[in-house]
Amino acid sequence: MLAALLVAHPLAGVPARAQQSEAVIVPPATAVPGAPQPEAQNRPASGPVLAGSLGDDPGWRAYRARFVTERGRIVDTANGLISHSEGQGYGLLLAVAANDRAAFERIWGWTRANLMVRTDELIAWRWAPDQRPAVSDMNNATDGDILVAWALTEAAEAWGEPSYRTAARRIAVEFGRKTILFKDQHGPLLLPAVTGFSARERADGPLVNLSYWVFPAFQRLAIVAPEYDWAALVRSGVEILRAARFGPASLPTEWVSAKDEALRPADGFPPLFSYNAIRVPLYLAWGGIGRPEDYAPFQALWGGIERERLPIVDTRDGRPVEWLSEPGYTALPALVACARDGTPFPEGLRTVQDNQNYYPTTLHLLALIAARMRYPSCLRS
Repeated sequence: MLAALLVAHPLAGVPARAQQSEAVIVPPATAVPGAPQPEAQNRPASGPVLAGSLGDDPGWRAYRARFVTERGRIVDTANGLISHSEGQGYGLLLAVAANDRAAFERIWGWTRANLMVRTDELIAWRWAPDQRPAVSDMNNATDGDILVAWALTEAAEAWGEPSYRTAARRIAVEFGRKTILFKDQHGPLLLPAVTGFSARERADGPLVNLSYWVFPAFQRLAIVAPEYDWAALVRSGVEILRAARFGPASLPTEWVSAKDEALRPADGFPPLFSYNAIRVPLYLAWGGIGRPEDYAPFQALWGGIERERLPIVDTRDGRPVEWLSEPGYTALPALVACARDGTPFPEGLRTVQDNQNYYPTTLHLLALIAARMRYPSCLRS
């Protein structure tokens, strides 16, 4: 999602849950995009399969009851009860992981009816229940597009539904065409949105956000869009992460300027390792990629005496400026320790606790899925 400037949450917008009246569900899209080029057909997808990885976890049932409305809107309980493309994408992924096709179809139907309102195949990033129109900013958020396309790909593979595959391809081809800069000096770059972050639009552009590199998604999107070099995008993300180690803690900031050969924190944004960036090691571990040293700064940050909350860090001096105290966040350090050292998940983090907000609950479930898919030994008794 597009990062926080107006509120202290990762999902408040940069560009320009009470249930309310929501638009009706519409059937899946069926328009067929152009066929991929023949030479790209042999580029295989990699990575483990998502479907069923969550099993009959009570955490999903609680999540569905708390955050998914009857019509399929994912409600962000800590951010003005809004919905956004990222949340819809996470909800779709969780539904596939739980083999809950009915919930998947509800979430996908609401997404299509309410967020797919642009003139292209991408997804408007934010829907506010107290505004009319509910979508006031037509910009996309590329991570939301990625998550939805990935979830549709996995659903098509799991349930054999051609319309899901078609929709996944349409979205993947579109964000690939409009937000991936394949010829940048740093390797393929992923713009956070179609507008607002390019070199034409910002003096320090292009800007990137490393938490938008959803590595496990790139390992699977070749199924629907094999003409793109997803492996190159994975490699560039890892290399940019290694170059974006700022300050004494060697942590990436939320927003990074890739204008010059040497990366630096972007102008006009606090130089924080914050709500968005905590997902970087989640996606690294979920993708099963990187070297031990790629995880080391995160493990050093999260391995001290403060094990029950996560710090938001000012990268200039490495000091915490705020704390994330809901227990779901601590599943991320557990996943990092599992991926790097094979450390078992703490017993208290093997189930999701009730009465948390949308974001930490989502991250907790995603971390458990990543562990089950990549590191099942960490969850054995």
